[in-house]
Amino acid sequence: MRAHVLRRRLFRVLHAGLLACFLVFALFPLFWLLKVSVTPNDLLYSEGVRLWPSRITFDHYASVIAHTEFPLFFRNSAIVSSSTALLSTLVASGAGYGFSRFAFRGRAAIVGLMLVSQMFPLVMIVAPIFRLLSPLGLTDSLTGLVVVYTAFNVPFATFLMQSFFDGIPRDLEEAAMIDGAKRFQALRLVVLPLTLPGLAATLGFVFTAAWSELLFALMLNSSAAASTFPVGLLAFVSKFSVDFGQMMAAGVLALIPVCALFFVIQRYLVQGLTAGAVKG
Repeated sequence: MRAHVLRRRLFRVLHAGLLACFLVFALFPLFWLLKVSVTPNDLLYSEGVRLWPSRITFDHYASVIAHTEFPLFFRNSAIVSSSTALLSTLVASGAGYGFSRFAFRGRAAIVGLMLVSQMFPLVMIVAPIFRLLSPLGLTDSLTGLVVVYTAFNVPFATFLMQSFFDGIPRDLEEAAMIDGAKRFQALRLVVLPLTLPGLAATLGFVFTAAWSELLFALMLNSSAAASTFPVGLLAFVSKFSVDFGQMMAAGVLALIPVCALFFVIQRYLVQGLTAGAVKG
């Protein structure tokens, strides 16, 4: 009996140790990002490797906000990411519900095409997309980015939402329709409230993907007025030097919207990520 208790305690200690190691590994880059952002330029190289600088400064943050175009890039990213997340979630909700509830001709072909769209490296299709958007006047614009991001996020978001709709019994809708509700009313009043965790998970995923995307933002837009913050970070890299202090400060500022979003939706997000894990 004592050996069994010791094994359980040893397992708990080992589990806690592995979890602590994982957290350190995952969070250390963020800690280093914060550390460099508050380190004065004269100490970045003179102090060597230290966990925390001997003195801190917020000059990098002040310079980024007051003397660079980062606020403009930040605003552009917020507009593009929010619009993409809302549009993709809206379209994916309708498509996921259709795939979950209806059997129609061509369903398998559509699913196959959506899967195929996720197979190609994005760098292979930048040039064709540029050729498609250029005659429409959608290059070098935030609208063009929203269109492209939505197109590439909808397939995965659709599969994600379909899995949540599949987990909701059809009996609930049928009971609502027996009571006199139309299908759309049953969807709006019965099904969608039950899929709030799925909507939150989809919204968070799409927002994060659009917020951090660099390739299309760099290749489709050329002016600062239509650039997003991942492109703006490249402004801190010159031919012969890198302004690490301001770059890290801009990176910390760019984390704020994502952290705020996940703080708001964390309750629904946890429910969405664990939905279907337990049956019965």
